[in-house]
Amino acid sequence: MKRIGLLGGIIVLGLLVCGGALANTSPVRAAGEVVDRTITVTGDADVKVVPDEASMILGVETMERDLNTAKNQNDERIKKILAATRDLGIDPKYVQTDQMSIEPRYSDSYTKRDFVGFFIRKSIVITLKDVTKFEAATTAALNAGVTNVYNVQYRTTELRKYRDQARNLALVAAKEKATAMAGALGQKVGKPRSIREEYSNVWSWYSWRWGGGSMAQNVVQNAGGSAPAPDDGSVALGQITINARVSVVFDLE
Repeated sequence: MKRIGLLGGIIVLGLLVCGGALANTSPVRAAGEVVDRTITVTGDADVKVVPDEASMILGVETMERDLNTAKNQNDERIKKILAATRDLGIDPKYVQTDQMSIEPRYSDSYTKRDFVGFFIRKSIVITLKDVTKFEAATTAALNAGVTNVYNVQYRTTELRKYRDQARNLALVAAKEKATAMAGALGQKVGKPRSIREEYSNVWSWYSWRWGGGSMAQNVVQNAGGSAPAPDDGSVALGQITINARVSVVFDLE
């Protein structure tokens, strides 16, 4: 009987120890299962700016059966374009040859039969520090022999200034959005846990290299000012858009 009692005591003691262990681990497990109370939002802002600089990529294309003839024709047109830029007072450092290609052409590109001629293409990048000369520069280039206008960009020389301004507006927008969303659920927003800047861009009607503007901005701010009138009034410079986007994770109190 004593042995049975002792055995029973051991059994009971083991159960107590196990029970104590369960009692101690239960709160730890529950704490580990608690999901972080956070809210993640994005903030977008656009700043509208009048451009004070423009650039254009112009192309000259010539084709002749004789390579030297095709090249000489192309070179003569390029010389006339460069002379036109000097006549307009454009600093030579803002005029640059961008690309050049020489390609033999055939009427049948697969079998390369029936040679047509040599196709020569050159492109020039012209940066205008005086945007009022845009129309005059384009007309002069076309008269000098330009066959293609590949790209036109309107820009601002104070991009950093307006980019910082747009970013600050985006951060304020993110905080306001988080506060509104949390408030709708009876919650309060605490300190930011992480901040990440997303891809942003500069967008103008004529620009395709810089991408397309914001999709769902929270803030649009007009930086003011008016665009200078071109020489003949045939080009409206309008405004360019500088966008900033941020993603912020806030604690919920």
